[in-house]
Amino acid sequence: MIEIRFHGMGGQGAVMGALILAEAAFSEGKYAQKIPMYGGARRGGDVTVFLRLDNKPIRRTCGIYEPDSVIVLDPTLKKQPFVRAGLKKGGTAIINDENKPEDIDLGVKLGKVATLDATGISAEVFGVRAIPIVNTPMLGAVAKATGWVKLESLAEPIKHQLPGKVGELNIKACRRGWEAVKEA
Repeated sequence: MIEIRFHGMGGQGAVMGALILAEAAFSEGKYAQKIPMYGGARRGGDVTVFLRLDNKPIRRTCGIYEPDSVIVLDPTLKKQPFVRAGLKKGGTAIINDENKPEDIDLGVKLGKVATLDATGISAEVFGVRAIPIVNTPMLGAVAKATGWVKLESLAEPIKHQLPGKVGELNIKACRRGWEAVKEA
Protein backbone atom coordinates (compact mmCIF):
# COMPACT_ATOMS: atom_id res chain seq x y z
CA MET A 1 0.00 0.00 0.00
CA ILE A 2 1.20 3.50 -0.86
CA GLU A 3 0.26 6.18 1.65
CA ILE A 4 0.32 9.76 0.39
CA ARG A 5 -0.27 13.05 2.17
CA PHE A 6 -1.22 16.14 0.15
CA HIS A 7 -0.50 19.56 1.67
CA GLY A 8 -1.94 22.74 0.22
CA MET A 9 -3.91 25.87 0.89
CA GLY A 10 -7.67 26.05 0.51
CA GLY A 11 -8.61 26.79 -3.09
CA GLN A 12 -5.50 25.22 -4.66
CA GLY A 13 -7.27 21.93 -5.30
CA ALA A 14 -5.63 19.46 -2.90
CA VAL A 15 -8.94 17.66 -2.27
CA MET A 16 -9.90 17.63 -5.96
CA GLY A 17 -6.38 16.54 -6.93
CA ALA A 18 -6.50 13.57 -4.56
CA LEU A 19 -9.96 12.65 -5.89
CA ILE A 20 -8.74 12.77 -9.51
CA LEU A 21 -5.69 10.66 -8.63
CA ALA A 22 -7.96 8.15 -6.86
CA GLU A 23 -10.28 7.95 -9.89
CA ALA A 24 -7.29 7.45 -12.20
CA ALA A 25 -6.09 4.59 -9.97
CA PHE A 26 -9.60 3.05 -10.05
CA SER A 27 -9.58 3.24 -13.85
CA GLU A 28 -6.38 1.16 -13.83
CA GLY A 29 -7.97 -1.51 -11.63
CA LYS A 30 -6.40 -0.32 -8.36
CA TYR A 31 -8.04 0.59 -5.08
CA ALA A 32 -7.92 4.04 -3.54
CA GLN A 33 -9.11 5.83 -0.44
CA LYS A 34 -9.21 9.61 0.06
CA ILE A 35 -9.68 11.35 3.42
CA PRO A 36 -9.62 15.20 3.42
CA MET A 37 -8.87 17.14 6.59
CA TYR A 38 -9.49 20.86 6.88
CA GLY A 39 -11.00 23.37 9.27
CA GLY A 40 -13.86 25.83 8.93
CA ALA A 41 -11.82 28.55 7.18
CA ARG A 42 -11.02 26.49 4.10
CA ARG A 43 -10.20 29.10 1.44
CA GLY A 44 -6.59 30.07 2.02
CA GLY A 45 -6.21 27.87 5.12
CA ASP A 46 -4.08 24.75 5.42
CA VAL A 47 -5.58 21.66 3.81
CA THR A 48 -4.28 18.13 4.27
CA VAL A 49 -5.60 15.16 2.31
CA PHE A 50 -4.73 11.54 2.99
CA LEU A 51 -4.71 9.16 0.02
CA ARG A 52 -4.02 5.46 -0.06
CA LEU A 53 -3.42 3.44 -3.22
CA ASP A 54 -3.17 -0.35 -3.39
CA ASN A 55 -3.72 -3.34 -5.66
CA LYS A 56 -6.09 -4.90 -3.11
CA PRO A 57 -9.00 -3.52 -1.03
CA ILE A 58 -8.01 -0.95 1.60
CA ARG A 59 -9.44 -1.53 5.07
CA ARG A 60 -7.51 1.07 7.06
CA THR A 61 -9.52 4.27 7.59
CA CYS A 62 -7.36 6.40 9.87
CA GLY A 63 -5.24 9.40 8.93
CA ILE A 64 -1.78 8.94 7.47
CA TYR A 65 0.93 9.79 9.97
CA GLU A 66 3.90 8.02 8.34
CA PRO A 67 3.42 8.66 4.61
CA ASP A 68 5.48 7.11 1.85
CA SER A 69 5.12 10.39 -0.02
CA VAL A 70 4.15 14.02 0.44
CA ILE A 71 2.78 16.20 -2.33
CA VAL A 72 3.17 19.90 -1.52
CA LEU A 73 0.98 22.21 -3.59
CA ASP A 74 2.09 25.48 -1.98
CA PRO A 75 5.83 26.28 -1.91
CA THR A 76 5.47 28.27 1.33
CA LEU A 77 4.46 25.09 3.18
CA LYS A 78 7.66 23.10 2.54
CA LYS A 79 9.36 24.61 5.59
CA GLN A 80 6.46 23.74 7.91
CA PRO A 81 7.21 20.87 10.33
CA PHE A 82 3.84 19.18 9.70
CA VAL A 83 4.78 18.63 6.03
CA ARG A 84 7.76 16.42 6.85
CA ALA A 85 6.29 14.96 10.06
CA GLY A 86 6.45 11.17 9.91
CA LEU A 87 7.67 11.08 6.29
CA LYS A 88 9.33 7.71 5.87
CA LYS A 89 13.07 7.58 5.32
CA GLY A 90 13.57 6.92 1.62
CA GLY A 91 10.17 8.45 0.84
CA THR A 92 9.19 10.70 -2.03
CA ALA A 93 8.44 14.44 -2.00
CA ILE A 94 6.83 16.18 -4.96
CA ILE A 95 6.87 19.92 -4.43
CA ASN A 96 5.55 22.98 -6.24
CA ASP A 97 8.82 24.90 -6.23
CA GLU A 98 10.98 26.76 -8.75
CA ASN A 99 14.15 25.31 -7.19
CA LYS A 100 15.96 22.23 -8.44
CA PRO A 101 15.17 19.02 -6.55
CA GLU A 102 18.72 18.79 -5.21
CA ASP A 103 18.26 22.22 -3.56
CA ILE A 104 15.28 21.01 -1.48
CA ASP A 105 15.95 19.94 2.11
CA LEU A 106 12.99 18.71 4.12
CA GLY A 107 15.24 17.50 6.92
CA VAL A 108 14.50 13.85 6.05
CA LYS A 109 16.63 11.44 3.99
CA LEU A 110 14.46 11.05 0.90
CA GLY A 111 14.60 8.49 -1.86
CA LYS A 112 13.28 10.92 -4.46
CA VAL A 113 12.52 14.62 -4.70
CA ALA A 114 10.66 16.08 -7.66
CA THR A 115 9.94 19.76 -8.23
CA LEU A 116 8.09 21.82 -10.75
CA ASP A 117 6.90 25.40 -10.99
CA ALA A 118 3.19 24.54 -10.86
CA THR A 119 2.37 28.16 -10.00
CA GLY A 120 4.07 29.30 -13.23
CA ILE A 121 2.26 26.61 -15.24
CA SER A 122 -1.03 27.76 -13.71
CA ALA A 123 -0.33 31.36 -14.77
CA GLU A 124 0.59 30.16 -18.27
CA VAL A 125 -2.53 28.01 -18.73
CA PHE A 126 -5.21 29.78 -16.64
CA GLY A 127 -3.81 33.31 -16.33
CA VAL A 128 -2.56 34.97 -13.14
CA ARG A 129 -4.93 34.26 -10.24
CA ALA A 130 -5.00 35.20 -6.55
CA ILE A 131 -5.04 31.47 -5.74
CA PRO A 132 -3.34 29.61 -8.59
CA ILE A 133 -4.72 26.29 -9.84
CA VAL A 134 -1.79 24.00 -9.12
CA ASN A 135 -3.42 20.62 -8.52
CA THR A 136 -3.54 19.42 -12.13
CA PRO A 137 0.07 20.37 -12.99
CA MET A 138 1.08 18.57 -9.78
CA LEU A 139 -0.86 15.47 -10.85
CA GLY A 140 1.11 15.35 -14.08
CA ALA A 141 4.30 15.54 -12.03
CA VAL A 142 3.06 12.76 -9.74
CA ALA A 143 2.32 10.50 -12.72
CA LYS A 144 5.79 10.98 -14.19
CA ALA A 145 7.83 10.97 -10.97
CA THR A 146 6.15 7.97 -9.35
CA GLY A 147 4.45 5.85 -12.02
CA TRP A 148 1.51 5.33 -9.62
CA VAL A 149 -0.85 6.10 -12.51
CA LYS A 150 -0.35 6.72 -16.21
CA LEU A 151 -0.65 10.26 -17.53
CA GLU A 152 -3.41 9.10 -19.89
CA SER A 153 -5.42 7.76 -16.93
CA LEU A 154 -5.72 11.27 -15.46
CA ALA A 155 -7.58 12.77 -18.45
CA GLU A 156 -10.96 11.08 -17.95
CA PRO A 157 -11.22 11.84 -14.21
CA ILE A 158 -10.28 15.47 -14.93
CA LYS A 159 -13.04 15.67 -17.57
CA HIS A 160 -15.47 13.98 -15.17
CA GLN A 161 -14.78 16.39 -12.31
CA LEU A 162 -14.26 19.49 -14.47
CA PRO A 163 -16.42 19.28 -17.60
CA GLY A 164 -16.12 21.43 -20.73
CA LYS A 165 -13.44 24.03 -21.44
CA VAL A 166 -12.28 24.06 -17.81
CA GLY A 167 -11.53 20.35 -18.03
CA GLU A 168 -9.60 20.76 -21.28
CA LEU A 169 -7.48 23.52 -19.74
CA ASN A 170 -6.79 21.32 -16.71
CA ILE A 171 -5.76 18.40 -18.93
CA LYS A 172 -3.36 20.79 -20.67
CA ALA A 173 -1.99 21.89 -17.27
CA CYS A 174 -1.59 18.25 -16.25
CA ARG A 175 0.43 17.49 -19.39
CA ARG A 176 2.57 20.58 -18.81
CA GLY A 177 3.28 19.37 -15.27
CA TRP A 178 4.33 15.98 -16.63
CA GLU A 179 6.70 17.67 -19.10
CA ALA A 180 8.14 20.19 -16.61
CA VAL A 181 8.85 18.07 -13.54
CA LYS A 182 12.50 17.71 -12.49
CA GLU A 183 13.59 14.66 -10.47
CA ALA A 184 16.54 13.85 -8.24
